[in-house]
Amino acid sequence: MYIPDHFRPADEDVAELLANIGAADLITATADGLLATMLPLIHEPPRPSTPDAGAHGRLMGHVARNNRQWQLQPLGEAMVIVRGPDAYISPAWYATKREHGRVVPTWNYIAAHIHGRLVIHDDPAWIEAKFKLSQNRSTEDVDGAIAGLEARSPVAQPMADAMRLARKGR
Repeated sequence: MYIPDHFRPADEDVAELLANIGAADLITATADGLLATMLPLIHEPPRPSTPDAGAHGRLMGHVARNNRQWQLQPLGEAMVIVRGPDAYISPAWYATKREHGRVVPTWNYIAAHIHGRLVIHDDPAWIEAKFKLSQNRSTEDVDGAIAGLEARSPVAQPMADAMRLARKGR
């Protein structure tokens, strides 16, 4: 990732991002090509009680047993892409637009590319999955949540679609 100095975050900001990871993308190069899996992760910061976690701590998550990502030996390091909030920024919002008009739209985002060694712990009792899509709510509540997501932004559309499919499966 190209990082100009004015976009370089402080270590504390990166620690905050890692403390609040949701789902992230695990990417490995294998003899069969690139593999990527979106999965929930947690960051375990470095501590004296866990020296095997490394100087920067470790990311932990689970991959479904049928997912080839854990079955194929990675070539070199793995990479995890962690994302924070992101949003379109209109040039009309900039004061300099009114001054000289020479501004362009942009997309602001928070992202980190985490590199390291992938360690597989093969234990069937660790493998779990969850689709939390308001299945515990009434149809009316789900419809309201879907409408709210769709009104929010196009970025929320995939979640609205997933909730709609889960509602049909009731």
